[in-house]
Amino acid sequence: MSGMHVGIIMDGNGRWARSHGRPRWRGHLAGVDSVRDIVRGAPDLGVSTLTMYAFSSDNWKRPRGEVSRLFWLLREFCRRERAELIENGVRVTQVGRRDRIPASALAELDDTVRATAGGRRLQLRLAIDYSARWAIGAAAQEIAHLVASGDLRPDAITPETLNDQMTNGVPELDLIIRTAGEQRLSDFMLWEAAYAELYFTPILWPDFRREDLALALSEFGRRERRFGGVDTGDAAVQKLAAR
Repeated sequence: MSGMHVGIIMDGNGRWARSHGRPRWRGHLAGVDSVRDIVRGAPDLGVSTLTMYAFSSDNWKRPRGEVSRLFWLLREFCRRERAELIENGVRVTQVGRRDRIPASALAELDDTVRATAGGRRLQLRLAIDYSARWAIGAAAQEIAHLVASGDLRPDAITPETLNDQMTNGVPELDLIIRTAGEQRLSDFMLWEAAYAELYFTPILWPDFRREDLALALSEFGRRERRFGGVDTGDAAVQKLAAR
């Protein structure tokens, strides 16, 4: 599977609900339509890996009723969308903690992961109970276990060692999109985002559609990624020559 890896911080559900005079949970419900549309459209736009920030570890601080609704939505999304995900070649995986996800939601999520394992058109990674700092700590613990067991020498630990533990073969992020106007990462994929381009849009998540994803990818295509190198001028010359 080749193509871009895009991460999306889905923000603005609560503000969308408030602007429409509805309770917050209706904003989350409306946001599911955006998830469905983006997942359907992403492969045709050149995206092969899509990581969506569904529930951060900090979201446990929200009111209990809202948290319950969010996991109800996860359960229903997995149950109702599973057949279409399989048909469209979407492979679902989960990143983040598993021990705190309610049992009924976790069961549906695991069923979806198993059922879609053969998908090759798009890998949909759902970041649930996710914290990048927790993920980095967990990777460090795994490396410590390898050292303690004698399978890894301390002087052999490199950034690549940690990267292998962090990514498990998933390519680093090319682009991170955050909706609703906020301009921060909020503990999302901090390691994998080392050289990711950032795209912020004021559009609230329930209003974000594949056309908006296409605009973000078009903007990404106009950026020059040097990965710490220097501009040799070739890109500028090519742009002038193309006029």
